[in-house]
Amino acid sequence: MKKMILSIMVFCVCSLAVAETNWNLQAVNENGSGIHSSLQGTDKISVEGIILNRSEYMLDGTPSYSEGPVGYVGGQWQIYIQGDGNDHGGTAIWMGQNYANLPWAGGVGRYTNEQWLDELDRLNYDQRTGRRFLPGDKVRITGLTKFYGGKTNINERHNIDPNNDLTIELVEPGAGLPEPEIITLDMVKDDNDNFIFDPTRQSGCEYYQARLVRLNNVSFDVNSDPWAPNAKMKITDGVKTFPLLLGIGPGITAGSNNLPSQFDVIGILDQEDGSSPHTDGYRIWVTNYDGNGQILADGCDLYGVFALGDINKDCKVDFDDFAALAADWLKCSNPLLAECQ
Repeated sequence: MKKMILSIMVFCVCSLAVAETNWNLQAVNENGSGIHSSLQGTDKISVEGIILNRSEYMLDGTPSYSEGPVGYVGGQWQIYIQGDGNDHGGTAIWMGQNYANLPWAGGVGRYTNEQWLDELDRLNYDQRTGRRFLPGDKVRITGLTKFYGGKTNINERHNIDPNNDLTIELVEPGAGLPEPEIITLDMVKDDNDNFIFDPTRQSGCEYYQARLVRLNNVSFDVNSDPWAPNAKMKITDGVKTFPLLLGIGPGITAGSNNLPSQFDVIGILDQEDGSSPHTDGYRIWVTNYDGNGQILADGCDLYGVFALGDINKDCKVDFDDFAALAADWLKCSNPLLAECQ
């Protein structure tokens, strides 16, 4: 009953929010600053899109309550959604554990480790069906907005007040990830190898921001960091370069890079530029690698190809799957059947 009441409450909150497109939400001015009206108000907005990533492959959500130091966030959670159809935009949704450690960003309060785990459960599972959100699911996100690093995020405005909660609703499970847009470095870098910034978002990096993109026939630049989780790397077409950030997925470990000297990349075109004007800091974020030896991407998430034994659908069959099987061994899923009596 409690879950049912919660679901009804979540639905009501979402139904009162102002519906918006990802494209409109990400509008910027000539300095790259967000200009959507919700940034100046207290009304929540609601956007729909396809989940592009697993949070646990992008940021470390491990509970870590701490009263300092300044800037220490502790556990973090973030996903990107991409608009479909005519909605050529995308939005980042972020939460952190120790907001009060971010005084310059209006941080208020901290989640205890137990509270943070409850928040992760609320964010990772649809509260009406109990289904775990996965890349390729179409969802509705409702919450407050806050500008950061060149994009308008949906988050709690760094405040643990329950009135600031964001919610996620499942619209269509397994809708499918969008086909990555094929780009070249000439489309996002000028002749001086600087980022192309177009405030109208009809071209350049802003046109592709927070969306899946694919670059073909690139190599790692010699100035790249060594392959490792969270490594800041660069790719090049032989003339121009582009930053690439590796995630923390299980396929990105020391020694797991088996790519040839020239390969393709599929990832999320992201921006994090903390200084004004916000016309820099673009990068491609690849959160996991499946070891295919040809394309720097995670085929399991991209195509939803799960092994039969992958019960928890984390793209690998391991003891976690065996544990889930053992927990439900001989359990009857339909008590109305005669065999369950």
